[in-house]
Amino acid sequence: MSFPVLVWIVAIIVLAGGLTLIGLIRLLSAGDEIQNRLSNYAVAPDEPSQRDTGRRRARLFRLRARMNTTMSMFVSAKLGLQLLSANWPITETEFILIRLGATLVGFFIGWLLLGSLISGAGLALLAYIIPGVSLNRSIYQRQILFQKQLPDVLVLLSGALRSGYSLQQALELVTRETRPPASEEFIRVGREVSLGLPLNQALINLTDRMHNDDLYLVVTAININSKVGGNMVVMLEAVTKTIRERIRLFGELRALTSQQRFNSYILTLLPIGFGALMFVLNPKYISRLFEPGIWLCIPIGALVTTILGNIVIQKLVKIDV
Repeated sequence: MSFPVLVWIVAIIVLAGGLTLIGLIRLLSAGDEIQNRLSNYAVAPDEPSQRDTGRRRARLFRLRARMNTTMSMFVSAKLGLQLLSANWPITETEFILIRLGATLVGFFIGWLLLGSLISGAGLALLAYIIPGVSLNRSIYQRQILFQKQLPDVLVLLSGALRSGYSLQQALELVTRETRPPASEEFIRVGREVSLGLPLNQALINLTDRMHNDDLYLVVTAININSKVGGNMVVMLEAVTKTIRERIRLFGELRALTSQQRFNSYILTLLPIGFGALMFVLNPKYISRLFEPGIWLCIPIGALVTTILGNIVIQKLVKIDV
């Protein structure tokens, strides 16, 4: 296939995608005229610039709501929980669209600039992976920071309960006196309780977002104490002492196994990164490994053994505390 034909194909695909996007926007924005006519009577007089800004924000909010409703069939509860854990201010639909758009842009950039479908596919795969990796990295960093804040949160809760506060009032105090992510998570707990969710269920949702064993221990103790009674201050102090000892021991183990974990990361990422670099620099040379025949066994065997080696090393250095 000649280069002019490829250019025409790309132009037709881009034009079709643009027309589809315009039609989707017009479909989602249907009905805004009635809302705008009603807003002339329902909205109090204000400065023209403020009214225009408010209308644009309302129109954008309605467009966003319609888009999320229309594409709700493509989302999952797991993705929604991940976005909540990372505290990203986007919906599941918007994350999927961002990922899809990045994949398409990466494919066309790799195809047009490097002149190879294989390079375009490799860049598209990289663009598809990056949002998911960024999301998981954000979740991990936030959970680690929350784990470091947890002992201070428990000390603050114990002091508030000893002063005569109720549990819900003590949680409100935590939202005012702590920094993110602890303050953000307990604000979400208070918001769920204000919307009618029981406190024990709101705390269970918190453990689902943070995936922290120490937090699960605290929430379980609080829920048991609320059912059978007892001195919650003494219970929280005992749990706080246990958590501090676990954190200290866990830090020592991570320091002892840091070299092995670093080696596993290097040995896993090195062949993948080198192969991706060769696809970009010289796709014809590296593509011979993926031709049908005995040469195809080399990348398949390398991928399988690399994954198995990483799993074995991670299992060896993983010690439950």
